Amino acid sequence: MKPIDEQLKVIKRGTVEVIQEPELRKKLERNKPLIVKAGFDPSAPDIHLGHTVLLRKMRHFQDLGHQIVFLIGDFTGRIGDPSGQSKTRKALTRKEVEQNAGTYEKQIFKILDKKKTKVVFNSTWCDKMKTEELFSLMDKYTVARMLERDDFLKRYKSNKPITMQEFMYPLIQGYDSVVLKADVELGGTDQKFNLLVGRNLQGDFGQEAQVVITMPLLEGTDGVDKMSKSLSNYIGIEEAPEEIFGKIMSISDDAMLKYYELLTDEPLDNLKADLKSGTLHPKDAKKNLAKIIIGEYYNKADAEGAETNFEKAFKHGDFPDNVSLTETRISDLVSALSEAAKMSKSEIRRKLKEGAVEIDSHKVEDATIVLEPGHEYKVRMGKKFFRLRRS
Repeated sequence: MKPIDEQLKVIKRGTVEVIQEPELRKKLERNKPLIVKAGFDPSAPDIHLGHTVLLRKMRHFQDLGHQIVFLIGDFTGRIGDPSGQSKTRKALTRKEVEQNAGTYEKQIFKILDKKKTKVVFNSTWCDKMKTEELFSLMDKYTVARMLERDDFLKRYKSNKPITMQEFMYPLIQGYDSVVLKADVELGGTDQKFNLLVGRNLQGDFGQEAQVVITMPLLEGTDGVDKMSKSLSNYIGIEEAPEEIFGKIMSISDDAMLKYYELLTDEPLDNLKADLKSGTLHPKDAKKNLAKIIIGEYYNKADAEGAETNFEKAFKHGDFPDNVSLTETRISDLVSALSEAAKMSKSEIRRKLKEGAVEIDSHKVEDATIVLEPGHEYKVRMGKKFFRLRRS
C-alpha cells in the first residue's frame, strides 16, 4: 500500500468532512485493507454524474488497495430516504426496487473494478430480522435524537407528518454498517445524520466506530439545485456522447471547476492558473472536461466525435431548422423554440430558467432579450441546434 500521507491526499480530494481524520489515520496505520461502504437506494433506474461523485471516491479507495462494498438498499429503498425531504416520500414497490437495482449493477462497473467490488443487498439481513431484534434496534435511539435531524425538525415545527417508518430509515442504514463491520462509510452531505447513526450504532454493538466521509452534492446543469432526474438538470452516464457533450458545455464556469474536482483526477492547480492567466479559455476547458467524462463512460473516439459534431454545429452553421420570430415578447420566443424543439412551452420556460439555452454562444435565462430584425441567431439547447430569425 502507498504511504499514509499519499493515501490521505487521494482520499481527501473533494471531500467536505472526514469524521474523524485521526481515526482514519490510525486505521490506515494497521496496513490492512479497510472495509469501505457506500449505500445506494435504487430509487431511479439511471445513474447520473451526481451519483458518480461517490462512486469515484470508492474507486480511489479501491485503487489504494481497500475493500469496497457497494450496498444496494433494496430494503431501505422500500421505505424511502427522508434526507432533505419536506414531506414523506412515495414508497417504491419491491418490483420497482428490483428493476432499478438490476440497472445499477450494470452501470456501476463503468467506474468500479468488478473483480474487486463486493455487491450486497441489505434485504439479505433485513428481511430476516425478528420482531425482538427490530425492537432492540429501535431502543438505541430516542425520538428527541431523531428530531435533532434538521429536515425532521423543520417538518415537526411546521406540523407536517413524519411517519414512524421514516424514523426507521437511519436506523436500518446504520445497522447495515454493523452487519458489514464497515471501517469507513461514504455519503453526500445530506446523508451526514444517517452516517453518524451508523457510527454510533457500531459503538452500541461493541464495534470500532466507522469513519464518516461526506462528499459535496453536485449541482446539475442549472448550477443551482442538486443534480436530479426529477429536476431535469442531470447528465446520465448512459446518455448519448453528443448529449453529454452539449450539457457539459452549458454549465457555468464556476460549476466547471467543481466538475473537474469531483468527476476527474485532473490536477487542479495548473488548470486554475491557466484559467486565471488567460492561457486557457473556459470554453476550451469545458470541451476538455466533456471529452474526459465521455471517454470514461464510452471511449476516446466517441469523445472526439461528440466534439466534432459540436464544432460542426457552431463553427460551420450546420443548424437543421429555420424558425421565424415576428416579435420579441417572451411568449413569442417560447413559442418559436417550442415549435422548433418539439417541446412543450412549459419545458422551454424551464430550460430558459435553468440557463440551458444559448443564443449566439451566450447563455439566455431571460427571454425578453431584444432580437434585431433581419438578423439570424444560432440557438442551442443541449444537443438541439436551430437558426432563429426575426422577420
